Amino acid sequence: MTATRGFALFLITLVLTGTLAERPGVAAGAAAVPTVQLKTISARPHAGGTSLVVETSEPAPYVASRPDPLTILLDLRNVGGERLTDAVSQPAGGPIAGIDVEAAEAMGAPISRVRVRLARPAEYQVRSERNTIVVDFTQRKATATKQPAQAAAPAAIDPIAALGLDASAPQARPAVKVQGATLAQAQDAVQAPAGAASGGPTAEPAAGAGAATAVTVQTLGGQGRNYTGNPISLDFQGADLRSVLRMFSEISGLNIVIDPAVSGNVDVMMTDVPWDQALDMILRTNKLGYILEGTIVRIAPLTVLADEEIQRRKLQSEQALAGELKVMTKTLSYAKAEELEQLITRSALSQRGIVQVDKRTNTMIITDLQERIVTAESLLNTLDTPQPQVEIEARIVQTTKDFARALGVQWGFGARADAALGNTTNLAFPNSANLGGRAGATGQPPAPGAVNLAVGGAPSAVGLALGSINGAFNLDVALSALERSGNGKLLSTPRISTQNNVEAEITQGVQIPVQTTANQTTTVSFKDAALTLRVIPQITAAGTVIMKIAVENAAPDFSRAVTTDVGTAAPPINTQRANTTVLLADGQTTVIGGIYTSQEQASSDRTPGLSRVPFLNWLFKRDAVNNQSTELLIFITPRITKV
Repeated sequence: MTATRGFALFLITLVLTGTLAERPGVAAGAAAVPTVQLKTISARPHAGGTSLVVETSEPAPYVASRPDPLTILLDLRNVGGERLTDAVSQPAGGPIAGIDVEAAEAMGAPISRVRVRLARPAEYQVRSERNTIVVDFTQRKATATKQPAQAAAPAAIDPIAALGLDASAPQARPAVKVQGATLAQAQDAVQAPAGAASGGPTAEPAAGAGAATAVTVQTLGGQGRNYTGNPISLDFQGADLRSVLRMFSEISGLNIVIDPAVSGNVDVMMTDVPWDQALDMILRTNKLGYILEGTIVRIAPLTVLADEEIQRRKLQSEQALAGELKVMTKTLSYAKAEELEQLITRSALSQRGIVQVDKRTNTMIITDLQERIVTAESLLNTLDTPQPQVEIEARIVQTTKDFARALGVQWGFGARADAALGNTTNLAFPNSANLGGRAGATGQPPAPGAVNLAVGGAPSAVGLALGSINGAFNLDVALSALERSGNGKLLSTPRISTQNNVEAEITQGVQIPVQTTANQTTTVSFKDAALTLRVIPQITAAGTVIMKIAVENAAPDFSRAVTTDVGTAAPPINTQRANTTVLLADGQTTVIGGIYTSQEQASSDRTPGLSRVPFLNWLFKRDAVNNQSTELLIFITPRITKV
């Protein structure tokens, strides 16, 4: 058993290194006669190194690969080399040590393989120019390189051991689907040396593995894909798609199975592209996909793979629904059974599952398959837990400031020219006169003062009265002043507790009756004028609280009541309201709203003309200043209460 498997793995190794493909006798006898021939192979120097020029009679497809650092293989498909006319000449000192032309066969087609042996490792690029293929060599930077392997037989490659499985165990070769894995990962499993674990010799990597580099490609969807395959160059025109896909089996060393529905031709021109990227591009161009089962790559149209996936899911669904139904009863302690009915049905039960609720005992009765019942019970245990409570405290602070100041004057005078006083005018007319100030309208009796600009409601005043001995002239002066200031503060503190995600409301105030008459019918309705707090708290996983808050402070103002059409007095309602959503930590206080109002008023009453006389204008005017300001602040503090 061990010897047979070792021989089979040895054959795989020969395929990977390209030895088994060299079958001149088979190619000569079984393959069709090629129509394109090799004409010349020559080497020529260029500015950065050496170029190898391969000329054919017509443009031909080719595949370039590098099985080891000192070997370059150039496979020309359907090209014969027996008519090669010129020997290869090369400049002295170049990297080319020798060139061999070999006849081989691959997938029933003849191949002319140009094997380039290098004297030292060198970088290369392959390009085509009509019927010539040019390989440009440049000097590799000095680095520590691995010596070529000895000519001894290559070590056997065991994919099972490389995957870390026991070959003697019954489950050593499972058919595991790894769809979505990269092709290069599957290639690594095939090419991993079997001697790595045992300390034995290691084999050379296949198809230029020493030159592999990681390439990241940005797709249209914005997602990057990494390609790590060895770089290859391809040039095909109208080639059979199935043959091209089979060629990748030789390049990568993977086992490839092609679905019968795959058909068509392909045109490819690529230079130094990772082989897995080249294969992926060819598959996508032809609407093909692949599935990895172990180290076997199955290639099929996307429609076939999609249909298989649908059938697989349908089979799994049918298998899952097959089974005996079980019944489970679950009495909930904290959650409402009827509220969880839809959630359990959609999240845990199968199509055969049924949920019934007994509201009297808050019990849920579940009928379903055993595994679904276990899932439903686990979900119920997670959901049926006590919820923490939140205490919300609001503080509504309203402050008022009032300042008023007024200064006024009131004065009057009286003068008489009369025979009784002996101060007549000595004229027939006018012989006597009486002069006095008037503060009222014309025709009214003489007023006590000429200027009446007193401050109304003044708590204090200063008066001065002057007069002559005989009473011929009298003067009365009164100064009045007023200054008033006041501060007010109103504090309201509603507080309420509620469960998580449950709305709560608290109200304190009065209801004002309002009468209305319509169609000779009088009805009475009530309008709330109250302090109201409504809140919906939500406790987050971080221990913070998100609150949707509505605070309203409404109070009636009976001093400005108006009379309705039915003769009742309806006072206006002064309202302060705030609606918001805030996020606070446990015990944190914040201001959710504030209104500041300021009113400043200045007035002056004057006697025309005389109030503008310098130094005496104060005798003919009254000044008043009135300032008022109000401020409203609303504070919120949540506190989480653990149950």
